[in-house]
Amino acid sequence: MSLHAVIEFTHAPIATPALELPSREIGARLEFFGIVRERENDTPLTGLHYEAHEPMARKYLLRHMEEIRKVHPCEAVHFIHRLGWVPVTEASLFVRVLSAHRGEALGFLAELITRLKTDVPIWKSVAQ
Repeated sequence: MSLHAVIEFTHAPIATPALELPSREIGARLEFFGIVRERENDTPLTGLHYEAHEPMARKYLLRHMEEIRKVHPCEAVHFIHRLGWVPVTEASLFVRVLSAHRGEALGFLAELITRLKTDVPIWKSVAQ
């Protein structure tokens, strides 16, 4: 079975998307929001500015998801990243992982975020 992956980029505040279960074998639903904090390396912030090379980011994310899935099986991923200015306390990232078991979902999410920060062409800059 192939991975059902939805990847979105938006300038609007992130709203939790409707839940669609791809099968009756889903036993774990993990949702993560990355929130903009008021400090970045001891610098006070009012927000962060995000940019992305969207076609390349999608390509990298899909490749990473397929690779990670070999170690941490999951059935569906919904990924939303905010672009533009994101004020403190708002979400810049949302990821939902659906899998049969919690360990798979937790492992998948942790590895995806590690890879996201390593080489996916999404950049942030301080907006004071």
